[in-house]
Amino acid sequence: MSNYILSIDQGTTSSRAIIFDTEGKIIATAQQEFPQLFPQDGWVEHDPESIWGSVLTTCKTVIERASIAARDIVASGITNQRETVVVWNRDTGKPIYNAIVWQDRRTASFCDGLRHSHKEGLIRSKTGLLVDPYFSASKIRWILDNVDGARAMAESGKLAFGTIDTFLIWRFTQGKHHVTDATNASRTQLFNIHTQQWDQELLTLFDIPDNMLPEVKDSSDDFGLIAPEILGTSLPIYGVAGDQQAALIGQACFQPGMSKSTYGTGCFMMLNTGSEALESDHRLLTTIAYRINGKPCYAIEGSIFIAGAAVQWLRDGLKIIESASDTLSLAKSAGINHGTYMVPAFTGLGAPYWDPDSRGAIFGLTRDTGVAEIVAAALQSVCYQTKDLQKAMEKDGLRPVKLRVDGGMVANDWLLQFLADILDAEVDRPCVIETTALGVAYLAGLKAGVYLSLEELQKGWSLDKTFTPKMPKEDRDRLYAGWLDAIERTKVRVST
Repeated sequence: MSNYILSIDQGTTSSRAIIFDTEGKIIATAQQEFPQLFPQDGWVEHDPESIWGSVLTTCKTVIERASIAARDIVASGITNQRETVVVWNRDTGKPIYNAIVWQDRRTASFCDGLRHSHKEGLIRSKTGLLVDPYFSASKIRWILDNVDGARAMAESGKLAFGTIDTFLIWRFTQGKHHVTDATNASRTQLFNIHTQQWDQELLTLFDIPDNMLPEVKDSSDDFGLIAPEILGTSLPIYGVAGDQQAALIGQACFQPGMSKSTYGTGCFMMLNTGSEALESDHRLLTTIAYRINGKPCYAIEGSIFIAGAAVQWLRDGLKIIESASDTLSLAKSAGINHGTYMVPAFTGLGAPYWDPDSRGAIFGLTRDTGVAEIVAAALQSVCYQTKDLQKAMEKDGLRPVKLRVDGGMVANDWLLQFLADILDAEVDRPCVIETTALGVAYLAGLKAGVYLSLEELQKGWSLDKTFTPKMPKEDRDRLYAGWLDAIERTKVRVST
């Protein structure tokens, strides 16, 4: 009997594959990093072939590590870095350009033009998104306008566009399925989240032929079969969701008002708003949380571009730590009152500032500042940015008072205690922190009949530890005021 689900988690810096049993327990994992490409300041690219190779390797490795046969897997699911764009030739299956990553800012001037021509209101009313280089549409247009022959090929129907999930499904099914799910479609800036259709007015605005676009399915749906020669069996793909929506599902945040925050490469706080697509007055995003049985569930989201990527920079850029695990002891030795602030605006600032031209800075350096203080400031920057999102949600009348957290960074107890303190809110860490992969396993399991309902999944969520706020209000206010000052200084520094 098939008792396992394969979850493919294609992230910004690495690809992972996890085998879950039907009770949501991890049986085996495999992970492989791939190169980050920075052709120019503010540009971020990935080689799609490197992504595909890393996904294949981790899938084969995890099946071997689990000591199971591929035929023992009942279904698979894919969760992915969102907004990242791949355009490929339908005949050859080969990308015509590198994947342009969600962090990439090359289309900032084009987006400025849209704002100046008063198009943001139109775009937001249809998609729930602000005008920013973060989203897919302007990246697709850039490829069509800057790769020789691309626009002519697109207009003649020879090119396909996809976010990473779509590209992987095309490869897994050997070109038989050009599909995505509603959560990923909702991040392209071309999908009307109210009508649940690609929007012709937006396609015209961005000058993108509709023949490039994939079919949009539910998040728990039939996305095709992985060809048997790839993994050794014909395996159905039954679940797809963008990584942050998958984490919301993995955290079992199925009731309106429930919220989660994921700490991976970036940080993303998402609050379930149910069947109502609420519009933020404070520059947060309205997005599709998931779509099951044709019914969309919506969420309000705050997106931060740099979280775990700041720790990666400490390791690979500054080379002041050997591994992410080093940050715990260093931060403890520095404490919280060291006077140093890091604003990790390496690719601009996300919500609620939406400033693509800002760049990173460290403030408050003295002769006493050392590695420990810089490491602590990097971790605290993640918490301060989460506070920014909490404040914005609070102004919209949606303040989260209890937050479920996940992602690689949440193994750090120092980080989560400071997060609880600065938010003045309880922070819950689940037993399974790989909630992104778990969420898409849940979606695949729902379609396969392993799980019967969202209510069943909600009962399966289990708590590892709750972090309760202990910091006095005056200390919290003073520390956060210092952060806001650093943000303003960063903006001033860039504009002068």
